[in-house]
Amino acid sequence: MEHLVGMKCVACRGDEPPATAAEIAQYQPFVPAWTIVEREGIPRLERVFKFKNFVQAVAFTNRVAELAEQEGHHPAILTEWGRVTVMWWTHKIKGLHRNDFIMAAKTDALLDAQPA
Repeated sequence: MEHLVGMKCVACRGDEPPATAAEIAQYQPFVPAWTIVEREGIPRLERVFKFKNFVQAVAFTNRVAELAEQEGHHPAILTEWGRVTVMWWTHKIKGLHRNDFIMAAKTDALLDAQPA
């Protein structure tokens, strides 16, 4: 994960191809808690984070939002009592890109730094 955490998202134009199966296989071991799901025909990285209460879930959601703004890459986030579901994909190419794996790793790092 540290390899991806140190990387920055690059601007993604709509004409860039989605990650290949080989690229996905290369990056996925760095974010083992994330699964690839297909929603509306688009593959996405998804992870559910669990918390003790709603306040902690909202605090984590806000940290993910701050990270997304810093990197210029934005996920879908569902915040519920005691859990936050985060989904990363690249909207412009309707698929996965290296940026999504970078952001998944950075999201995991936010969890590691989450106050108790």
